Amino acid sequence: MWRNDLKIEYQKRVLLTLLKEFGYKNRFQVPRMEKIVINVGLGEGVQDRKVVEIVKVDLASIAGQQPVVTRAKKSISNFKLRKGMPIGCKVTLRGEWMYDFLQRLIYIAIPRIRDFRGLSRKSFDGRGNYTFGVDEQIIFPEIHYDKLETAFGMDITFVTTAQSDEEGYALLRELGLPYQSD
Repeated sequence: MWRNDLKIEYQKRVLLTLLKEFGYKNRFQVPRMEKIVINVGLGEGVQDRKVVEIVKVDLASIAGQQPVVTRAKKSISNFKLRKGMPIGCKVTLRGEWMYDFLQRLIYIAIPRIRDFRGLSRKSFDGRGNYTFGVDEQIIFPEIHYDKLETAFGMDITFVTTAQSDEEGYALLRELGLPYQSD
């Protein structure tokens, strides 16, 4: 793990900036990061169970934490899906692991995305949480291109304590997420 520069930056700079920007009365009202959830959905995982294991290993190396296999809640015959079949993996990061992943995402992974023009501001959920998708896992330095068996995308969700999208945007912007210019 890196030194958690983002956690220190939040405590020293971001907290004060948001305190002034939104006029909070005390520092406990300032929004903060609660957790980061990385989710991988696998359509082809239904046909080949080996794919789920490959994704699980890759996701564990990206997140630094063992992922949980998600399973179908009910059977859907059109998709040849039975209740309990593995359909993806997810991992929830909190605390030191969360700030470590966020730092690697901002400074290493996102700059490696081809034709990147910034993250969209439209992906907030109305409560200050933000989700965006990554097309391939090869943007992360933990994945070796030579040993790549299957390519998969993932959804990364930032869960904050913000009450509105504006507060959530300000928090993530101050932490360093590169958004598109308006």
